Amino acid sequence: MADQTPETAPQGPSGPVSGDSARPNPRKVREGVVVSSAMDKTAVVAVIERVRHRRYTKTVQRTKRIHAHDEANEARVGDRVRISETRPLSKLKHWRIVEVLERAK
Repeated sequence: MADQTPETAPQGPSGPVSGDSARPNPRKVREGVVVSSAMDKTAVVAVIERVRHRRYTKTVQRTKRIHAHDEANEARVGDRVRISETRPLSKLKHWRIVEVLERAK
């Protein structure tokens, strides 16, 4: 008969079956600048990513405007914020503001 100690606990397809394991697919986290906060509990965040052009190998900036949930309406235009992916909250909102990194000057 085999002993089942915590070290030999049953394994699932992505690791241990225990509840304290890390998420198999961690949520994305981005940093950006708030470009609009006119909506209630929503801020539009511009996230800049730098990618390498496939043919010319030049670094190109791409900007995405992401609608993020801001429960306390604390984000103001110009603030640098950290946003995290979440479940769909509305038609456009799939992100939420985690923290304000730097206030606008």
